[in-house]
Amino acid sequence: MIIYPAIDLKNKCVVRLIQGDFKQETIYSKQPVKIAKSFELEGASHLHIVDLNGAEEGDMIHECTIDEIISKTNLSVQVGGGVRTLERVKQLLELGVTDVIVGSIAIEDPALLETMVKTYPNRIIVSIDAKDGYVLTKGWQEKTQQKALTFIKTMENIGIKKIVYTDVSKDGMLSGPSFEQLALLLKITSMKIIASGGITSLEDLIKLNRMGLYGAIVGKALYEKRFTLKEAILCLQNELYRA
Repeated sequence: MIIYPAIDLKNKCVVRLIQGDFKQETIYSKQPVKIAKSFELEGASHLHIVDLNGAEEGDMIHECTIDEIISKTNLSVQVGGGVRTLERVKQLLELGVTDVIVGSIAIEDPALLETMVKTYPNRIIVSIDAKDGYVLTKGWQEKTQQKALTFIKTMENIGIKKIVYTDVSKDGMLSGPSFEQLALLLKITSMKIIASGGITSLEDLIKLNRMGLYGAIVGKALYEKRFTLKEAILCLQNELYRA
């Protein structure tokens, strides 16, 4: 299982929100490039970046920061937040982004999503943010009438190969992932699933790994020093050795 340390960017700072609430924000650093480098030094191979300004307002403002992170590390970087046009996907891929994450557009304009998938096969990840079983959009600010499980099957039919699944009620709460929901997803889809939200301990990571998740995004637990990234990577390596 791949561990994706998370960098959420807002107004050029590294922040974390609680349950996607922009009013409940904690600033952890004003040096996102330094944070990315530190993750790489601890053994990270991948990085998850969200432009929260883009998620909230629909227009990304951190291209320069993303460009600098890519140019100054060897990390495989996936980026989301405010990606709502084919041109934006093109721009990010040209920066060197490995995978582009889309959210709102997947539910608002599935035809555009299909065009993105056909134009850039295997480079588009859909972020499915759910609360009480329903999909949220606009940076988690709007609840739709679309049931998450139905939506996931639609994404698979369109040709999506990889999703980020976030139980918004768990995000930033350090209360553990939504294991039951993730187990259900693994049963209904063959897409690769990256779990996000609530990861608190090394035990959480071990359980997700044993379930067969493709990846796990870890944010607040690292910033709050519940464990280090190096410890997490070594923990999963030991699991692999035991297997």
